[in-house]
Amino acid sequence: MRLNPLTLAVAGLASLLVSGAALAQKKYDTGATDKEIKIGGISPYSGPASAYGAIGKAISAYMSKINDEGGINGRKINFISLDDGYNPAKTVEQARKLVEEEEVLFVFNTLGTPPNSAIHKYMNGKKTPQLFVATGATKWGDPKNFPWTMGWQPNYQSESKVFATHILETKPNAKIAILYQNDDYGKDYLKGFEDALGDKAKSMIVSKISYEVTDPTIDSQMVSLKGTGADTFFNITTPKFAAQAIKKAADIGWKPTHYLNSVSASVGTVMIPAGAENGVGIITASYLKDPTDPQFQKGKEWDDFVAFMKKYMPNADIKDVNHTFGYTVSQGLVQVLKQAGDNLTRENIMKQAASLDMTLPMLLPGVNVKTGPDDFYPIEREQLARFDGKTWQLFGKVYGR
Repeated sequence: MRLNPLTLAVAGLASLLVSGAALAQKKYDTGATDKEIKIGGISPYSGPASAYGAIGKAISAYMSKINDEGGINGRKINFISLDDGYNPAKTVEQARKLVEEEEVLFVFNTLGTPPNSAIHKYMNGKKTPQLFVATGATKWGDPKNFPWTMGWQPNYQSESKVFATHILETKPNAKIAILYQNDDYGKDYLKGFEDALGDKAKSMIVSKISYEVTDPTIDSQMVSLKGTGADTFFNITTPKFAAQAIKKAADIGWKPTHYLNSVSASVGTVMIPAGAENGVGIITASYLKDPTDPQFQKGKEWDDFVAFMKKYMPNADIKDVNHTFGYTVSQGLVQVLKQAGDNLTRENIMKQAASLDMTLPMLLPGVNVKTGPDDFYPIEREQLARFDGKTWQLFGKVYGR
């Protein structure tokens, strides 16, 4: 039977309409509806790393801001943030609760290397995104073996290589003492540092001493490190122990060239508690604008941040860079969700997270967010900074790619 041209045209139009309707259909996985996107979070609101709880609080506050503005693509965010006390066993329990009981679409910005390591295989086995984890361990950038996990901040090995490079350039005969947390986080920093020193690591590193996150203090370790005669100190610690180390070094009169990992460079929660005068001269690496730096306390980006803090976190310490971190990573999440549109499947969340190319207001100039299907390291650039007793003074070039 021969169809006339009009019949063919009508049939073709009908086919296009059907296919267009199919394309326009909303796709949801567990945790997403026409009205809501349910997201899980796990933070140490208690325990030895509770200073980082500020990040989870900032994320919760930012989600409130987004909801007040109408949500994302018409959907409100339901952010369920649980406390794990920086205890990996508790992290497993909370992750199961979020995925199996709360039925979240994904888990966002879980904090810490040991906690995230504890749920790494579980999240990937459940094919549930473990998105923008708040740890710089190198393992979070492995899309081939763990396609449901993605990092956010610069990875620890890359950052420690920046410190090692600076030491080799400025003090090639340094005697280096290292204090590190005895877990995957501390060992990751340590590996990158030793790799960057290369053959000189054996002669330059005179002592490596670890501590446990359950230790009450690191006083004895600091006394031992001073006793080695080291003139350079690499401080691989979380905030509580970073403040202790800075204060103890001052108490015992040890004045090495002091490098502090970026995860403990908060003026509000580390430098001031340690005694700001005790931290003068300490070097760190930065990728965020420090809220205590006068050069960034102007312009629309700063005004927006201050307005957010005043409205949604009125009792929080604006000097704590952990709030800046939470604010910034939340903006990264919002971009992912905007790009996802009405296709709110777990697979598409990861696809969009691996399709980012942007800058964000509170990232340092020259630092951007860029990902790809084979690049799960969103932020890869940092700049060295030196503490002057009040704020971090940036110096030198921006490292990274």
